[in-house]
Amino acid sequence: MRMRRKANLDGRIADAEKTGRLLILNVEDRHFERAVLEKEYIDFEKIFGNKNPVVLEIGCGKGQFCTELAKREPGLNIIAVEKSSNVIIDAAEKAIAMGLKNLITIRCDAEYLARYIPEGSVSRIYLNFSCPFPKKSYEEHRLTHRRFLETYKKLLAPGADICQKTDNRKFFEFSVQEFTQSGFALKNVSLDLHADDCKDNIETEYERKFVAEGLRIYRLEAYLL
Repeated sequence: MRMRRKANLDGRIADAEKTGRLLILNVEDRHFERAVLEKEYIDFEKIFGNKNPVVLEIGCGKGQFCTELAKREPGLNIIAVEKSSNVIIDAAEKAIAMGLKNLITIRCDAEYLARYIPEGSVSRIYLNFSCPFPKKSYEEHRLTHRRFLETYKKLLAPGADICQKTDNRKFFEFSVQEFTQSGFALKNVSLDLHADDCKDNIETEYERKFVAEGLRIYRLEAYLL
């Protein structure tokens, strides 16, 4: 079901942009492979005012995870990405209300991140409960499909990794296959995160819902060999 457009969305977006906590990145060229050849790199040191490590959450939803991570880890600079203005505004306003100076929210499609994120600049990528796109005909839209993984490879710093969580076993199995076939190795794999020791785990909105329904949460970390 499509989310109803929020009241005064344009005004709220404009107000959030003025704070510097929200960046709206528009690309006119919808052919992403061509569009990413032109670079408009974000100056992390300028927008954060420091040289701290940068982590990226792709598909941040309403911001439950990224805001909690920013609160727990003030020594990290966090970029939270969502493709929908109707959704990213919640994350942006939450970050502003909490006074989180180490969190920037960005509206951008994942396909275009290589246009804006400098190569080798990201110390971790989080993929939390990405849409599984269950139909095989839509598998290229999954954020762990190899076409996305090739983009992530460019963004990751040496020794960096990707952390994925999902409630969907078939999507998890697909992701494991895509990671391994794309040159990644896996570590800290859990087939039931909440049955394991997950004391440092940060729950998302979806995760709380799924756990309450009795569903398993699958998790892995992938790194380049």
